[in-house]
Amino acid sequence: MSHWAEIDKDNKVIRVTVGDNNDPMGDEGYQWLIDNLGGNWIKTSYNGKIRGNFAAKGYTYMPSEDIFIGKKCHEAAVLNTKTAKWDCENTEHDDKALA
Repeated sequence: MSHWAEIDKDNKVIRVTVGDNNDPMGDEGYQWLIDNLGGNWIKTSYNGKIRGNFAAKGYTYMPSEDIFIGKKCHEAAVLNTKTAKWDCENTEHDDKALA
């Protein structure tokens, strides 16, 4: 099973869907998505081995770093492009609130 995130013109994730690893085209369902749904699709992964985070609706794709990033927790947070996470010193919130 493969997972794909559709992004809009601003690189915001619109939706995430599942592809078929046994697709006859050998592309894990990518061409089916293009032919049937259109749009711009980027592969994503539950285990974070590609593109930093598993994409979710509202996340942003950063092409320059080839990562998906979640919503910024607050203005003082700084993006760590190595981990694809926001570095934050505010201890009054947790990551669950950011999804």
